Amino acid sequence: MKLLIINGPNLNLLGIREKEIYGKQSFDVFYKNLISKFPDINFEYYQSNIEGEIINKLQEKGFSVDGIILNAAAYTHTSLAIADAIKAIKTKVVEVHISNIFSREKIRHKSLIAPYCKGSISGFGLKSYELAVRSFL
Repeated sequence: MKLLIINGPNLNLLGIREKEIYGKQSFDVFYKNLISKFPDINFEYYQSNIEGEIINKLQEKGFSVDGIILNAAAYTHTSLAIADAIKAIKTKVVEVHISNIFSREKIRHKSLIAPYCKGSISGFGLKSYELAVRSFL
């Protein structure tokens, strides 16, 4: 099984920024642990702070991988273009968020991408990604 994890803006700063919300662990450390936890899965990871690059990656891989785990970060609440890209591809997408988006600012309560995803997981820290992986098994 091939799974692609896509992280959006500012998630390259995990472990550095707002530790009380996002935790102290970097995504690189978490990702290595995730790979070791699921040795039979072929993982690919991509991060970008640029909306168009995320769309390009969805279009590039959205017909060839078995699943996509997407943390679109702030683009979750603003990007019709990412929502349209998810609609256009064949591969199922699971939306993930580290924090509980419904316990934060009101603007974060609405996801423009959720209607086009297989499911949404939020509020379980980095474990949200593991839960998303399990949803594809």
